[in-house]
Amino acid sequence: MSGPPVERLGSADIRLVAERITEAFLVLDQPRWLVPDEASRPTVMAAHFEIMVDHAVRHGLVYATTDRAGVAVWFPSVGDPAPPPPDYDARLSAACGQWTERFVHLDKLFADHHPHDDHHHLAFLAVDPARQGQGLGTALLRHHHAVLDAQGMPAYLEASCPRSRDLYARHGYRVDEPFRLPDGTPFWPMWREPSAG
Repeated sequence: MSGPPVERLGSADIRLVAERITEAFLVLDQPRWLVPDEASRPTVMAAHFEIMVDHAVRHGLVYATTDRAGVAVWFPSVGDPAPPPPDYDARLSAACGQWTERFVHLDKLFADHHPHDDHHHLAFLAVDPARQGQGLGTALLRHHHAVLDAQGMPAYLEASCPRSRDLYARHGYRVDEPFRLPDGTPFWPMWREPSAG
């Protein structure tokens, strides 16, 4: 069960975390639909992720391995929902420009499929592409799962590719029927009940 140490991050690391998520996610199909222009994609995606990571620092939990090669962003979804990021519409428009409506569509798609029972939502799990397959994602999952199991709290996520879907399944997540972007690209909603030990 040993693995690389994990620590919680704060506001000083928002940009680093956003860039780490961008590096890991650019190979996926979803960003290609969100930002069709390849040259603009890294900048737009990083700006969008920065809004979400900033929100998580305020209302959620942001973790990284101590070498910052892996990051995880969680949002507790317990009781009353957290407020949206401040000035979200304006910030989203500034970050995403001509593709803003695609990100609005994505937000609605996620909201329409989000469970209502209390849980923690794993919004992002990302590992430096050069370090994938070395157990960093597993270390980040185990770190927060230990907290959730102690609290008897379920977890939820949307897997964005078969590789991540299979990783989460190995960590106790049950996969449901995928929902899709307009081009057919899937997300797999997954739910994990807390482990009794």
